[in-house]
Amino acid sequence: MHRVLKIEGKHLLNGNVRISGSKNATVALIPAAILAKTGSVTIYGVPQISDVSSLSTILQELNVKVTQKDEDHITIDPTNMTDIPLDHSAVTKLRASYYFMGALLGKYKEVKMRMPGGCYLGPRPIDLHLKGFEALGATVEYVQGFYHIYAEELIGTSIYLDIASVGATINIMMAAVYAKGRTVIENAAKEPEIIDVATMLNKMGAQIRGVGTSVITIDGVEELSGCFHEIIPDRIEAGTFIIIAAAAAENMTIENIIPQHLESLISKLKEMEVNIEVDIDKVIIKRHDNLKAVDIQTLPYPGFATDLQQPITALLTQAYGESQIKETIYAERFKHCIELQRMGADIDVNSPSSTIHGPTPLYGDEVKATDLRCGASLVVAGLLADGVTTIYDIEHIERGYENIDGKLKELGANIWKEEIED
Repeated sequence: MHRVLKIEGKHLLNGNVRISGSKNATVALIPAAILAKTGSVTIYGVPQISDVSSLSTILQELNVKVTQKDEDHITIDPTNMTDIPLDHSAVTKLRASYYFMGALLGKYKEVKMRMPGGCYLGPRPIDLHLKGFEALGATVEYVQGFYHIYAEELIGTSIYLDIASVGATINIMMAAVYAKGRTVIENAAKEPEIIDVATMLNKMGAQIRGVGTSVITIDGVEELSGCFHEIIPDRIEAGTFIIIAAAAAENMTIENIIPQHLESLISKLKEMEVNIEVDIDKVIIKRHDNLKAVDIQTLPYPGFATDLQQPITALLTQAYGESQIKETIYAERFKHCIELQRMGADIDVNSPSSTIHGPTPLYGDEVKATDLRCGASLVVAGLLADGVTTIYDIEHIERGYENIDGKLKELGANIWKEEIED
């Protein structure tokens, strides 16, 4: 049996939608919580997504007590934690499991775990993370599918990242909180999720400065303890719903957002002549038909997010003229274009860029969510299309969007999940 998502298009959306806590912050905050030596960490605003279940499974493997109190907050108590080799299938399913490398290395000076998994978006090597660990004094060995990383002690140093990688910045930051002396990460990534992780670590007693800039300074401490922390809203979910509103809404308000995190998207939508009004913690979008084509280039934050280029491609099929997307982060991130072509989109792909000719009518078809944001792109397309769109492999969508079908239903979409025979 397969679970699929079905969408009958051409239903105008109306109403308010509330954005959940950030997926990309959550998957780093949960491993960061195990750095506490005393007390427990309570995190509020945790999205109900399958990645969180996978991380909880890994925590339980490490004998960490995980309590889910209300729907959206969890308490992590690492008092009786043990540093065992991580070879659970949850590790290979989830790319963000690599954050346990930095957290366990920081706390125990040793970690043994399988190669992390996740969506395939072309090569995403973790060599920057490993070089950072080595710079702090660790030895890295890779034997029979396992990383074994260990050190007598970790000593602060200067680390220059060849690429401003979010994962490497966070992982090195976690390894460095207990290192002796001062660690300086240069060419650090600036994403809001990094600021969120550093904010929580500082509440726990870490000394991290400079997050949100390209130079982060970490002074090692002896002990971190528990704290309470609320996750920032998910800027990619917010961006996806803003794109959905521009595509298929009559009058829609997207609430619980930080507009500053979405400036690059909002300015592109204004260029497209989307009718968008920005408030302190929400945006309101009203229907506007004659959208204009635009050119987009993905860049590290604060540039246009690579995670939003797939959803916006579906919207650009309805814009007048020729739009170009140039992908500078993940060169192979164009699988969604093949699925959109099945639905009638006129797109030329010449990796690492695509050209979208519009406007073209879209028609419901059977399509496949090859990865998380491809799934989001197909949801946008399904809402625009004539007839019913059936999306396969929806577990990718569920990894990063909390209750997307429920939220869309409340806005007036005709969307439902079905079990179908193989």
